[in-house]
Amino acid sequence: MFHPYGGHVYVSHIIKVLKLIYLIVSTQININPHLDNELLEINHLFPNELLILQSCSHFNMTDTFFRCTNRRSFKYPEILQTATFCLVVRGEKLGLSVLLESLATCCIPVIIFDSLVMPFDEVIDWSRAAVFIREIDIQLSVEILKKYSLQRIKELQNHGSWLYNKYFQSIQLITETTLDIITDRIFPSSAKNYYFWNEPRILEIISPVFVPVTIPKNDGFTAVILTYDRIDLLFLLIHRLSKVPSLNKVLIVWNNEKKKPPQISKWPKIYKRIKIIQTKKNILSNRFYPFDEIETEAVLSIDDDIIMLTEDEIEFAFEVWREFPDRIVGFPSRTHTWDNKTACWKYESEWTNRISMVLTGAAFYHKYWNYIYTTKLPEVIKEWVDKHMNCEDIAMNFLISNITRKAPIKVSAKKKFRCPECVNTEMLSADLTHMVERTQCINQFIKIFGYMPLISVEFRADPVLFKDNFPDKLKRFNNIGSL
Repeated sequence: MFHPYGGHVYVSHIIKVLKLIYLIVSTQININPHLDNELLEINHLFPNELLILQSCSHFNMTDTFFRCTNRRSFKYPEILQTATFCLVVRGEKLGLSVLLESLATCCIPVIIFDSLVMPFDEVIDWSRAAVFIREIDIQLSVEILKKYSLQRIKELQNHGSWLYNKYFQSIQLITETTLDIITDRIFPSSAKNYYFWNEPRILEIISPVFVPVTIPKNDGFTAVILTYDRIDLLFLLIHRLSKVPSLNKVLIVWNNEKKKPPQISKWPKIYKRIKIIQTKKNILSNRFYPFDEIETEAVLSIDDDIIMLTEDEIEFAFEVWREFPDRIVGFPSRTHTWDNKTACWKYESEWTNRISMVLTGAAFYHKYWNYIYTTKLPEVIKEWVDKHMNCEDIAMNFLISNITRKAPIKVSAKKKFRCPECVNTEMLSADLTHMVERTQCINQFIKIFGYMPLISVEFRADPVLFKDNFPDKLKRFNNIGSL
């Protein structure tokens, strides 16, 4: 499967964009005689669209880094960069080297080989990187390929280039991919899904901490509260959190650089640790900073106005997160929809059965994601979030779904999260421009990620016996609120 020209391929994307000379190039040697004759007939009918190259023996050239016509020679594989499509035809050899050389040079492979088994075909979706034409339809190949739009050509080129860099660029990558597939066969219950193998992800990160076991309960969780100066609400929230059995510590991220937090003597007296960190700048990204003070694996990210959750609801959400530690698990959910009128994605807060985001105003996640958000998320996204003082929760949902290819999990039926003690003007989400900006965020982030990473799901986690008519003493979580 490995091809001998890998170290000699230099892809000039400027050439691919500005200097495409040929629609189709055939550089394969020892093609099946019948198909070779068919190609010669096509070349006679479409001399400007199809370039057929062979070995250079008639020029007394044995260098494999050249291909020739009857009249001139071309450097190989550089010539592939001047074509949109490269033929992979049935011949005496399998032709896999031509396939990989095409991918390496951003030339779209055209497979005219009915019996060819594509490399790693059990996991790779080759329809996203190559064109398949039946041998019986070879005479129609030029007409078929001319119908491809520039947008579709770009998609095929980009995905083919990604596949090559991901799986075929070196012997090491090919070996690792082979071993990954064998591992999935041996352990099908933990096999990687379609998205893992076929979705280009802006962050190619696999967390070392997520193994298929339940996270221990003993450590509990750290409640991280981002606050500015709503002291009364903050103290009320701390009191309520202190009643949650699994709470380990409360970490206050005091996001007001101009005003010091209250004196220690004024803080609530609870039997759990409270740590206060005053930030140097009022930015939303401070919520996801990987503070050393976060000693537990579980983080409960919660806004200072989320005082409507019961201790049973929070404890149950923590139990659910322990089963799914690589996901966001929480309460306020949102979804994204496609707007045909604007041809853009839209942020949707209406109550539906489908969700694709769980907002980090009240959600559990692994502290590992704070590290990834701070160190790996593109700076342009964090700059957008901090400039608009909005969408940090959307960015975190994009980040986690992009890496895990899994949807978040909503807990309980509760859907109303308005703070009854708050004045509407105090709430960021009450701003009339808030929803418009969040739609803008989604579409801006999609441009940066290169695709829509959010995954929709119709799923909600509720306690056992949640709606059953049983005595409360038989239920572990009694105080699970209504809508």
